[in-house]
Amino acid sequence: MKFWACFLGCLTPLLLGFMGGCVPQGQSQLEEEKEPHFLAGKNHLNTMDFPAAIESFEKALTLNPNSAAAHFELGWLFAQKVPDPAAAIYHYEHYLKLRPNADNAEWVKQAILASKQELARTVSLGPVTEKQQRDLEKLAEDNKRLTDENRRLNDELAKWRTYAATLSRPQPNPPARTAQTNLANPLSGGLPPAMGTAAPPVLVQISPGQVRRQPSAVHRGPVRPDGGLPPKGAPAASPRTHVIKARETLASIARQYGVKLQALSAANPTANPRHLRPGQPLNIPPP
Repeated sequence: MKFWACFLGCLTPLLLGFMGGCVPQGQSQLEEEKEPHFLAGKNHLNTMDFPAAIESFEKALTLNPNSAAAHFELGWLFAQKVPDPAAAIYHYEHYLKLRPNADNAEWVKQAILASKQELARTVSLGPVTEKQQRDLEKLAEDNKRLTDENRRLNDELAKWRTYAATLSRPQPNPPARTAQTNLANPLSGGLPPAMGTAAPPVLVQISPGQVRRQPSAVHRGPVRPDGGLPPKGAPAASPRTHVIKARETLASIARQYGVKLQALSAANPTANPRHLRPGQPLNIPPP
């Protein structure tokens, strides 16, 4: 009997140690969220009883310090509902230690940073002296003055940009005027009259005693430098314009009119090839 009692006394600690080693140290997220205190905390959240929710989640941590779900809920409560930046940082960091690969890990890191910034704003660096107060007031005045000056400069810049846009806008081409030239009557043998005046009528004898009035020949078209008429079939040169449409480029417009891209660019020095504005007119040079 003494032998068996001694044997069982030695075996019991071993069995307990073995059983303790087989019990899992952590729980899954689903198991953590089924814990009664955790469920009570979620119910308090639904009723917006935040102090009671904090108490329930802390009880859940008392039973299971490695409950990542309870740490997350407490971090969110202390960051959003019951402001305590230090407590929020503590619980969020424990949550990341327990679940470093969580789907919301990046969001939790940003929440920790925001809580640290909030904590830094609440830390007092000591009493403010009179000189420091004056310096702060001066800085505030300088900041206001610079803000007003910056606003004024932005307004002036906007006005100058509007003015520059009106200067760079191409002016509409004036209507082409057709030169009117009176040619000499071949029967009169005289010289052509001045531009814009009609030649005097010429009397032509058809038969003895009959005279017919020959009207002066007036040509209303372009005149060559030598005073003669342009060859037949030669159309009068007139300026052409094209209104830019969406998604058009200088190259596509040049191909459309059969002109060289370099000539089209030279005829429109104010047009930016990289920023053509729909509705902007372009001068089309002759091919």
